[in-house]
Amino acid sequence: MPLQFHSISHGSVAFGFFNIETDLLLLNQYFFFADDFCRPVSQLAGESGKFFETSWRGYELDFKDIGNLMGAIHGVDLRGFIGEVYQIFPFPKQEKDFKQNPNGFRTKPMIAALVPNYGRKITIPSVVDLDHDTITIGEYLFSKACFLELILYVWMGGFPRWKEGIRPDYLVSLREKIDESKNPLFHGFRLNG
Repeated sequence: MPLQFHSISHGSVAFGFFNIETDLLLLNQYFFFADDFCRPVSQLAGESGKFFETSWRGYELDFKDIGNLMGAIHGVDLRGFIGEVYQIFPFPKQEKDFKQNPNGFRTKPMIAALVPNYGRKITIPSVVDLDHDTITIGEYLFSKACFLELILYVWMGGFPRWKEGIRPDYLVSLREKIDESKNPLFHGFRLNG
């Protein structure tokens, strides 16, 4: 489930997985697959400077087309993109089954085919400015600390966590890159567990 994270630019913003059978993440109106989240973070880990520009491949949806997450979870409001995803992958009947599927990347072709019905594919610009300890993702400005929280959220599998503690390979690779990184952004930061 997405959680609220504090942005410098917009206050609280929603970020996270919204369905356990897909690894699509949302950041308010932006949607991107978790491997597309990890790719620029991995690139950043390979950089040593304090300023870095990159981009995230993703989608932008109008808020009216996103849908109602809580309504979709309860099966009472299946409008919008999130509602359509929940029609395909309903919330599990047993609470014990509410775990993020580490094979959610396998649904990427199906979900990627749905998103254009609700939004448009975009390149989301990102700027890391460590002189000011800020990172932008599109229109959202985050502190360094909050950006690291976003990475940790994805690593942990959000809430409810990864099923059986198993993570997709792209996250294992990201952890290795962060562990080897000389970038000051990751000084003292470790993905454990």
